[in-house]
Amino acid sequence: MISNQIIQTSVDELKAITKVNLNVYDLNGQAVAVTEEEDEISADLISSFALSPADSQVIGIHHLLKIYDDSELLYVLVASGLNDDVYMVGKIAVSQIQNLVIAYKEKFDRNGFFQNLLLDNLLLVDIYNRAKKLHIEVAVPRAVFLVEAKAEKDGVVTELLRGLFSSQNGDYITAVDETSVVLIKALEGSEDAEALNRTASTIADMMNTEAMLNVKVAYGMIVTELKDVSKSYKEAKMALDVGKIFYAEKNVIAYSTLGIGRLIYQLPVNLCKIFIDEIFGDRSIPDEIDDETLNTINKFFENNLNVSETSRQLFVHRNTLVYRIEKLEKTTGLDIRTFDDALTFKIALMVVNYMRYLDSVDF
Repeated sequence: MISNQIIQTSVDELKAITKVNLNVYDLNGQAVAVTEEEDEISADLISSFALSPADSQVIGIHHLLKIYDDSELLYVLVASGLNDDVYMVGKIAVSQIQNLVIAYKEKFDRNGFFQNLLLDNLLLVDIYNRAKKLHIEVAVPRAVFLVEAKAEKDGVVTELLRGLFSSQNGDYITAVDETSVVLIKALEGSEDAEALNRTASTIADMMNTEAMLNVKVAYGMIVTELKDVSKSYKEAKMALDVGKIFYAEKNVIAYSTLGIGRLIYQLPVNLCKIFIDEIFGDRSIPDEIDDETLNTINKFFENNLNVSETSRQLFVHRNTLVYRIEKLEKTTGLDIRTFDDALTFKIALMVVNYMRYLDSVDF
């Protein structure tokens, strides 16, 4: 429902222009917005008029008019003055307030619609019927972006997003929990995954520059139907969760680039434990390896198992790198210079990170 402050601002502006006193009351005769107190207008008078079938009534210099939302009576407006235009000004005020009520109700309804759409709380027929009523296009390419800040500052993330993206362009901003803000972005037909990544990077950079917020931005795949927006939202949510576990250094994560991390994320923890036990048994497991060795391994993987390039980037002699790799083979039984063992060890590292994440989460 529209706030009393919005109505007060509206009648104040109209009075400043027309010099006509405008007061708005609820159906019990309590003042909602007042430009000047009128002693002749009592709560009983307002209540009596509200119950009458008439839409307007004149009492001395006071014109009483009813304000509706569709067919539901919401308020009574009293326009007071001696000039001949008082009634017309009162009708203008009624029209303006009714339009404000409709606009704010539509805004609220849209927010509720998109929240229910994201959470799959709507039947297919309801999606299309409500979208038509709210003037939301159905067949438009869209993608969902999820923006999470470690420390949200009084809705600053939402406000900055609203400054960057406009509902006039078909973009909608809402929230379904306390930790993140959802952007449903309407796309041009030519926009692709690269365009989505640019948008996500722009959001992350803006949050950092404008509000000094370190945010993570995750996004799902492009969908072409309104009914599939929830699918893109679920993908963005999974990208955010998976990114925290396996790609913690990244502030922009795309569902389409999660790779094997997405598969591991969906594994039951008991299968993960079985996998680690089968691969390593009683030997050293990945989370017991020192940081220097782990850094060497990760750099080796980044360089596609190229010993020469890895030793150059680590500023160590080739033989030193080979020694570290052979030392790892003795403790784990895996020679990461071979593709199969490197793949096994890489997956094992990711599984251990996943298990460590599950242990740290308070369910």
